[in-house]
Amino acid sequence: MSPTRRHLLGTAAPIALAGLAGCTSDIAPDSEASTEYTLSIDTVDASPVEHALYEPSDDALFGDPARAALADIVPDGTHTTYGYTPLPDDSYVDGENAYFQIDTAVTGRREMDRQLVRVEALDDDAVDDDDNPVHVDTLDRPSARTTKILHSHSAAGGAGATTDLLRNDAYVLRRPAERDSELATGDLDGQIVSMTEDGGFPYRVSVTAESIRESEYTTRAMPVADDETAFREVVLAAEIDAEVDGASLSAAARDLLDQTLGGEHTESTPVSTAFEAVLAALGVAGADESLNGKLLWYDDQLYRYGLYIDTLD
Repeated sequence: MSPTRRHLLGTAAPIALAGLAGCTSDIAPDSEASTEYTLSIDTVDASPVEHALYEPSDDALFGDPARAALADIVPDGTHTTYGYTPLPDDSYVDGENAYFQIDTAVTGRREMDRQLVRVEALDDDAVDDDDNPVHVDTLDRPSARTTKILHSHSAAGGAGATTDLLRNDAYVLRRPAERDSELATGDLDGQIVSMTEDGGFPYRVSVTAESIRESEYTTRAMPVADDETAFREVVLAAEIDAEVDGASLSAAARDLLDQTLGGEHTESTPVSTAFEAVLAALGVAGADESLNGKLLWYDDQLYRYGLYIDTLD
């Protein structure tokens, strides 16, 4: 039998789970292939309310813009930014003895002067000590983050995960901490920055001032509950993927679920009736691809669960 091939998120599994208990009709009679399902359930050390509420980080890059926006919008104001959003859309916050959900909309655009950062990849042997290269981790955080984003974009040939953060091949300095960074001062314009301490993956940095059109974002806070009890119901309704009452399960299914809490349970096709019942209660019995990050409310405790699908040959 060959090694297991785990299908991660977005990878289709060969068969659907629903109806597999005691049945292998979807598998060719002369095939030894089967499918393995692993249910993983981890305890979340927070109540639904605590887990749902957004708290800004302590850093200047993302935390300061978030706190500035919250100060403006709670309870009934607005906050405007250009080219970036200061708060996660649809997140929940509390304040003024009430609970709110963040709502951000594009409300226009404006021509603005911005600084744009680009990098040019260099060969390692084209750089020597006379070029005074600096290691990226010696830069302040906004400058280091920007350079690493551009490095990832360049290394992936323009098709990497960071591409959406760029304007064509340039990173635009927008957030207050970015506009106060070493990059913004111009001190790094023309400087060679390496990604490793020994000078590997060197780039020549270019910083230019350009007039560009920036999208205007207006952020508001929409009231959703007047007290914690009401907000808890909002969270259970909107954020919890499965709310399971143990009494609704058979004794075998309930025992299997209880034994899986804080760990994993794995079965191969044909899966047991108890396992199929648990997966049905969690809303994943018909899954044909792996998934994770789902939230379960069970026996007055919050959990995070995932289902992983492996093909066994």
